[in-house]
Amino acid sequence: MITALYASLLMLLLMWLTVQVIKQRRTGKIAYADGGVKELQIARSAHGNATETIPISLILMILLELNGGNIYLLHVCGLVLLIGRILHGTGILNENFDNRKRGMVLTFVSQVLLIAGNLIYLPFDKIFG
Repeated sequence: MITALYASLLMLLLMWLTVQVIKQRRTGKIAYADGGVKELQIARSAHGNATETIPISLILMILLELNGGNIYLLHVCGLVLLIGRILHGTGILNENFDNRKRGMVLTFVSQVLLIAGNLIYLPFDKIFG
């Protein structure tokens, strides 16, 4: 399954972002919240945004795959999503607004393609009998 490939790669990204939060917690000796530490706030923002965005994108991707979506469309959506999430996460961590913006644009492009693909490949005959 194509989605399994991108889900695994995106999970590696999420794990890396989690490690960035852990590093900041250890450095600042902060057990809960962000302790008002800018670096931890930034790391939590990068991780939080990824955890809010990736799951719904992967749900749309698996649905498209299950609906018989084109293999190339699935790979384009997966690659664009992966690149977008990497750019966005590293953009936040490095306080690089341009990469953060590029990453969000790529994420939206992937999501719009996934939405459109699902609507195109949706088996209406099975929905409406």
